[in-house]
Amino acid sequence: METGGSAQAPLPRLRRPLRRGPELRDPLLPQPPSGGGGTAEESTAVEKKRKPLTRLNAHSAFWILASIAVTYYFDFFKTIKETIQADSWWFLSGSCLLAACLSVAFYCILYLEWYRGIQDYDTQYPALIPITTATFIAAAVCFNVALWPVWSFMTPLLLFIQFMGVVMLVSLLG
Repeated sequence: METGGSAQAPLPRLRRPLRRGPELRDPLLPQPPSGGGGTAEESTAVEKKRKPLTRLNAHSAFWILASIAVTYYFDFFKTIKETIQADSWWFLSGSCLLAACLSVAFYCILYLEWYRGIQDYDTQYPALIPITTATFIAAAVCFNVALWPVWSFMTPLLLFIQFMGVVMLVSLLG
């Protein structure tokens, strides 16, 4: 029994990687360029010819426009102002946790990466990323609890849209 290219039996196709010798290529899969083994200079020349990705694409434009729509139609800033004036303990806690999260992020980016030149700060300081993630999640929970009386089940969705809009806006700047 031959283990090769019978199109009716799936078993030979599954066993193909276990065979020795030259492998037959599946015509349905994308094929690599047939130019042969290029040199390193050729590959860097190809990389230089590629256009850099544009910062504003459909994905980032969608999130920025969605964030603007949420801000306008749900009176986002007015609601935030009223929540602050109501002396919401949850909102204050979320603000402090978000400030802590952002301060750790700025420490990583501005001080460690730009000033000290440490590109892989996550390997030298492995606790920074989990601490930042945990404080951000705790801040998100606090903001959801603080704003739940206003928008109820829409609160997580609205806050997520605002978060994605801010992230995409920041990615346009940097």
